[in-house]
Amino acid sequence: MKPVNRVLKVCTDAGRESEQISVSLRSACLHTAMCAIRSLHAELVLYPKPGLVSPIDNGSHVDMDAGLFMRSLFSLRHYFIRMAHAGVQAVSFDVLKEYGMQAERRMLTATNGINTHRGAIFSLGMLCAAAGYCHARSLPLSANNLRSVLRAEWGKALLAHANPAVAKLSNGIRVTHLYAVNGARAEGAQGFPAVFEIGLPQLLSSFATGANAHEAQIDVLFRLMAQMADTNIYHRGGADGAALVRQAAQQFMQSGGTAHPDWRSRALECHRLFVSKDLSPGGAADMLSASWFVYQITQTVE
Repeated sequence: MKPVNRVLKVCTDAGRESEQISVSLRSACLHTAMCAIRSLHAELVLYPKPGLVSPIDNGSHVDMDAGLFMRSLFSLRHYFIRMAHAGVQAVSFDVLKEYGMQAERRMLTATNGINTHRGAIFSLGMLCAAAGYCHARSLPLSANNLRSVLRAEWGKALLAHANPAVAKLSNGIRVTHLYAVNGARAEGAQGFPAVFEIGLPQLLSSFATGANAHEAQIDVLFRLMAQMADTNIYHRGGADGAALVRQAAQQFMQSGGTAHPDWRSRALECHRLFVSKDLSPGGAADMLSASWFVYQITQTVE
């Protein structure tokens, strides 16, 4: 059995844990969680992916590889179902935050303390909760509804969560102070604009022009690198590194993205450049996963 299929099977087992939710809602939550797992796996196996870990190489990371990411992904199998169930029950943000912290501890145990999916735990977890909320209230699973639920149900709490005065001083928080850029918390407080205003529109645009799923995901990653402020890049390369990433990504997209006949060699050239500068756009990778998740649950994807 392939690793990702084994993860999805365990998701199915975990989906039976809540007896307080109807069979139809449990099934919907299970599908939501499977989409989250598939999104993380799709991001992991994508290549060429500048500076990031893939099954081909470790990118700019000496302490991570694809096997480590699979162990991390496997450790989150119950979490996404739990967050979807929590959304069904419209629990408070404090409860969602506690579930996220528990998931983070499981991830760090699985990876021996290496942060592989902290950003995805937050972004995909909140999106799973929003999907669960929609399912329970018979709201169509649309991008607009998901974003509206995030803002209406947990918006004030997400805004408070993004307040530097109450936030734990992580690398991302330090970067937001130093360079005055938005991090994952601010993204959440704004309803994930990188997903709904950059990633998802690029996916739809790429598909409309004939791209396959792999090509569309590459386009999304480069579009995100070109337009969003990635605290991972600022942490590793400062303002100069961020400028380099934006310029390289913009050039790739201005040349046509994956519609260019030589896009693979251009993407590989960018990959080698990022590795040489020790740059890794982990924030963009998280938003790629989140964008693919939203696409999966709002479209028919085989």
